[in-house]
Amino acid sequence: MREREKYSSGQKWESIVGYSRAVRVGDRIYVTGTTATDENGGIVGEGDAYSQTVQVIKNIEKALKALDAGLKNVVRTRMFVTDISLWEEYGKAHGEFFGKIMPATTMVEVSKLIDPKMLIEIEADAEL
Repeated sequence: MREREKYSSGQKWESIVGYSRAVRVGDRIYVTGTTATDENGGIVGEGDAYSQTVQVIKNIEKALKALDAGLKNVVRTRMFVTDISLWEEYGKAHGEFFGKIMPATTMVEVSKLIDPKMLIEIEADAEL
């Protein structure tokens, strides 16, 4: 069995809160709640649920690749959204990436995320 392997995106919240963007233990990878941030911590697609979801999934994919996996390995996603009435926009982006993979998924509305500009946060679990 592989040892615990961690991936950091370098975002400021990781060191403040004390977590890794993704952790691989054996053949399982757990990607923490991921938002629509760019390399500098800025929010991509402000006010645009679809664009933010696309950025989130690209950020998840980057973390998975760093741990020798890809989106095809995702078995579960959890979407936390600040406005469930935009579910079709979140869902459209999710479906574009996961439509053939078809992971188990959940979408729930939350009152807010860590930054008011963030509309969605997604967790992902992957199996190799």
